[in-house]
Amino acid sequence: MGKFIPLSVPNFEGNERKYVDDAIDQGWVSTGGAYITELEKKLAEFLQTQNVAACQSGTSALHLSLVEAGVKPGDTVLVPPLTFIAAVNPVKYQFATPVFIDCDDSFCLDPVKLRRFCEEECSFEPAGSPAGGSEESPAGGSEEPAGGLLRHNGSVVKAIVVVHVFGNMADMEAIMDIAAQYNLKVIEDATEALGTKYTTGRYAGKYAGTIGDFGAYSFNGNKIITTGGGGAVTARDPKVVDHIRFLSTQAKTDPHYYIHDEVGYNYRMTNLQAALGVAQMEELPEFIRRKQRNFEQYREEFQSFDLAKLVPFREGIESNKWFYSLDIDRSRVTASMREIITSLQEEGIQTRAIWGLINEQRPYENEETYKLEKAPYYAERILNIPSSTQITPEEITYVADKVKQLLRSLANG
Repeated sequence: MGKFIPLSVPNFEGNERKYVDDAIDQGWVSTGGAYITELEKKLAEFLQTQNVAACQSGTSALHLSLVEAGVKPGDTVLVPPLTFIAAVNPVKYQFATPVFIDCDDSFCLDPVKLRRFCEEECSFEPAGSPAGGSEESPAGGSEEPAGGLLRHNGSVVKAIVVVHVFGNMADMEAIMDIAAQYNLKVIEDATEALGTKYTTGRYAGKYAGTIGDFGAYSFNGNKIITTGGGGAVTARDPKVVDHIRFLSTQAKTDPHYYIHDEVGYNYRMTNLQAALGVAQMEELPEFIRRKQRNFEQYREEFQSFDLAKLVPFREGIESNKWFYSLDIDRSRVTASMREIITSLQEEGIQTRAIWGLINEQRPYENEETYKLEKAPYYAERILNIPSSTQITPEEITYVADKVKQLLRSLANG
């Protein structure tokens, strides 16, 4: 076996060491310091949003969004089945109930089935009903009373979690129309889509995570930029972001005398992580450029291959192209995904299957699903291939050749 080609690893080509050393020299290493503020500023400028709060992880960003959206025990949250389980676990943190809605061919939430669920499995209740919501927002601001969506079992449908899978983008025009009609909060899980934006339509120029009520980002080690761990959250209302930041630091109303008027969380990013993030933000445009260039080479490599196709991204968007997906022809290649992944590993190529469906995992196997067809279809077919920003053209060709060679050897007929 020659050189090992990893699936996705961090890239530290810039000022990472310099800024981290500076944070250590200043003595600001925990959840306070200038680098946290600087990272929040850089993210807000990049995303063209007014306010961003840096936090501990993408999961904590999602959890804080659900808290701020007013999701309470017994409420229903509509979620996708084909994503990483961290997108759904925070629903359980709030003792709410997930309902799994199918994906479309982008791997993102299917707005057609989302609307059908709202129409067929729910009723819209007027203001003042259990589903009508409160006139007080979680952040303390006043809102006009509105109606709400009530499931047939009496549970209030409070929010939708929309995941922009692999740097793709969901059909936000359709989803936002549904959310507006039924008074649902939209939480965008943009943990894989930092830098992806619409180029056409109503939201032209808008980045993933800045369209819904809340947007969550992740800086885990395999993401397009990393702070080791870490994440961030934004919201349509900048005052809501201020309240999220407040909650993420244990809700200290008076930090000098340790007065707390709300239940808070230890969800703030550390200054060391933020120092890494500031350096990574300087490199983000170049990272996106490389991801897009490498995707184009893979597209050419697999263009005429009949046993697998490189999955395209939605038209009308400019994607960060974080992860690359091969759709394997299961009518001709029936070998297990484990066998495919193991065989490629022996050639020095790290790959992975798309996630196991969340509704089939033990904590969720008894939860409700709605018309799942595309999600199980793609769960059996999708293979992710190396997508690091450091991968070379020669390595991309090697990966493509080995994948094609292996699938030909496994094909029937």
